[in-house]
Amino acid sequence: MKRRDFVKALSAAVLSGSNSLWADDGIDSAGEIIKDAKPTYRGGTPYIKDGKIIQPQREIPVIRDTDVLVVGGGCAGVIAALAARRAGVKVTLVERYGCFGGLWTAGLVLPVLATHKKTPAGRIKMIHGIGDELLARIHKVRNGTIYYSDSAPQDALTDPEITKSLIADMLREEGVDILLHSWVTNAVMDGTDVKGAIFESKSGCHAVRSKVVVDASGDGDLYDAAGAENVRHIHRIGLVHRLGNMGDATSIKGLKLGNKTPTAGVNWVNMMGPYGDGLDVATLTQMELDDRQAIWASLMKIQNNEQTKNVFLLDVASQLGVRASRTLAGMHEMSLDEALAGKKHDDVVGVGGVYTFIKNHPVQIPYGALVPRRINNVLAAGRCVAADNKMMNYTRLIGPCLLTGQAAGAAAALAVQTKTNVRDVSIPRLQGLLKRQNVFLG
Repeated sequence: MKRRDFVKALSAAVLSGSNSLWADDGIDSAGEIIKDAKPTYRGGTPYIKDGKIIQPQREIPVIRDTDVLVVGGGCAGVIAALAARRAGVKVTLVERYGCFGGLWTAGLVLPVLATHKKTPAGRIKMIHGIGDELLARIHKVRNGTIYYSDSAPQDALTDPEITKSLIADMLREEGVDILLHSWVTNAVMDGTDVKGAIFESKSGCHAVRSKVVVDASGDGDLYDAAGAENVRHIHRIGLVHRLGNMGDATSIKGLKLGNKTPTAGVNWVNMMGPYGDGLDVATLTQMELDDRQAIWASLMKIQNNEQTKNVFLLDVASQLGVRASRTLAGMHEMSLDEALAGKKHDDVVGVGGVYTFIKNHPVQIPYGALVPRRINNVLAAGRCVAADNKMMNYTRLIGPCLLTGQAAGAAAALAVQTKTNVRDVSIPRLQGLLKRQNVFLG
């Protein structure tokens, strides 16, 4: 039996009869032995030679052939996958964790910032399209959102578990091929053309072959592996958490109580964290340990206060809050100066809402910010698009990430359908497709 057939059969068994998800039979009877199981493929065994570890040449099995491969299932990646699939192409989405939404959900960064602009008559929504469709679905669920209204004083804030669930629902409804628990480690190249990606998982090392790749990894891992020019950044790295049983406590001097969420009595607490290199494993390890220690120290102070003695730590983000690491050196680099000047772009693929340092200037996002200068068949989406050291603090927000995700997914699909390099995609045709997907272009 092939692995895929085995997994399907196992899934069918789990969802039926005594093997249902909610079975109450003893845990000691829940195991089965897999007969004739194939060994995990890891390629040739590395060996030591002259004090160096050498990995021999290996053949990597291709387990998916797809039109568009999306690397990363954060907010940009899932919208890219949905946009490409709705445009009519085959899509595979690879995510390293076991859920979707990235820092929005697993990172507990709950506010969907930069979705509206302000006018004397009130707030006007800038971000429509698939991102707002998702927000509307979240809003319909009890305790799904707060502030999801044009009359609200600020941008929407969502519940992370509801968001994870509804993202998964949308991807499965559209027929996106999904691979979770899979960490993309390299690009498959033919000269300067990207032909897919290599990933590692509990099943070993495998490849996905594709016509176009959308790099929504957040760190630009795929386009960096492909050789695309990029810029490295050092930024603050924090770890968000939620507090429960807040009661009537709002703001107490010296205590980090955070802000309310859609669930009564639960606050989310942001952490700026120290500056660090989000691409250095030693730094990430130290940040994770230090940030968790700081959260517990903060909790002890909260519980030592008579007003908040019954507050407890509900959860800590399972994903470290890396704000920036790489940005693409693209065909066009977005800048704060052009945003404040209200610059218009002929290749606009989305218009983001306002944010603190943007003042009241909606931001046009150009297609060129998604496109590498010389590497082919790959597009950037999310916080790793081309933006300068100031503007990346805007493009990394969830609202703009929803826009660049949809633009990248639509462009990737169009490139596949027209057999065109992503750099040469017809801008009017792309803009027409985005408008049909309800994206506001100004």
